[in-house]
Order: sequence, then C-alpha cells, then structure tokens
Amino acid sequence: MNQDIFAGLQKLTLLDYPGYVACTLFTKGCNMRCPFCHNAPLVTDADKQKMYSNDEILAFLKKRVGVLDGIAITGGEPTLMPGLADFIGEARGLGYKIKLDTNGTRPKVLRSLIEDGLVDYVAMDIKNCKEKYSETAGVNNINYDDIQKSIDFLLCNLVDYEFRTTVV
Repeated sequence: MNQDIFAGLQKLTLLDYPGYVACTLFTKGCNMRCPFCHNAPLVTDADKQKMYSNDEILAFLKKRVGVLDGIAITGGEPTLMPGLADFIGEARGLGYKIKLDTNGTRPKVLRSLIEDGLVDYVAMDIKNCKEKYSETAGVNNINYDDIQKSIDFLLCNLVDYEFRTTVV
C-alpha cells in the first residue's frame, strides 16, 4: 500500500458510526463544492492539510483493537482515493467494521467496495432534487445518473445504509 490517503483522524466517535465505538478518518479532496460543507478545508485547502501515512493510521488502529469497534471513513469524498480498497482490506483484517460516507458520484467504486465485502454501512448524502443538484453541489458537471445508480444499488440492501441531506 503506497498511497497515503488520510488528512484527518478523530480518535474516538460515538456518533459517526451508529451503534459502534469508532474512530473517524478523513480523506482530502472532493468532486463537489457544496457551499455548506462542514469539511471545506479538506476540499478547498487540500494541499495544506497534514497527511497521515497509512502506516501511522494502521499503527493507531492496531493499538485500539478491542477498544474501537469500527472506522467511519469520510471526507472530502473517500471514493476518489486510489488506495481506499487496499487500506480498508488491511483495517478489516484487524477486525474493524467499516462505515463509508459518500456523495454517490462513483457508483462503480461503491459497488466494488460493497461486493468485495469491504464496507458494512454506507451513509450517502442526497444534496437536492435532480433539477437543482448542480446548484446545491456547487459544480456544473454533476452526472445525476451516477448518483441514481448509487441510490438504486444501495436499495438492494446488500449493506446497511442511510440517505441523508443537509438542511440549509
């Protein structure tokens, strides 16, 4: 695993992964520019973010085996990270349950992570109705068909999931 993908670590959360004592890992970068983003520095100032090496994160996770139940992976948009599946595989090897937060714009990646048994729970943000999606997401090139593919796939119930939206 040669790609370091995390720009933030919250060592303990009782909220980000419902029902589990977890940590939260933050990826940098996103393909949206939502004006209400609560992690905007991970997107707009991505190059200024301190990066954690995967080795640092895995060392932390090894020390917390038996203390933490799971890992919530959020961003930015985690599915943009090329080394995500490899990292999750290593974390699952330590016994952790994995929750993924996503905007749903990369349905092939989402499907692959789920079908490969790497993700236990998905929280997908729904930004707005189809007609206003680009306005709310802050970019003009949203492919709503991809978002719909992610929605339809999650509705197959292969993993636990939730759809959520931010009221602005």
